[in-house]
Amino acid sequence: MAKRKVMLTFPEILIQEPVIYNLSHQFVIVTNIHRADISESKGWVVLEMEGEEREIEEAITWVTAKGVRVDPIFGDPIGERDSDTDIP
Repeated sequence: MAKRKVMLTFPEILIQEPVIYNLSHQFVIVTNIHRADISESKGWVVLEMEGEEREIEEAITWVTAKGVRVDPIFGDPIGERDSDTDIP
């Protein structure tokens, strides 16, 4: 199983849509929200996805096609301890 952590940035039009719920039901992946900030006009989520690499890639392609910006996260830029890195 592969794991990938990404930051999803949502446009205003998608704030009320259950994008992460749909993501985890349309693809064979487990999602884990690490951090989020959502308002009425914008939002971002740090999301970890776990599953087969092909499923993760297809999930990212799908969410990008919906209009969500997807940025990879390497290491731990937001202060959480990530067991896969040496960053405290």
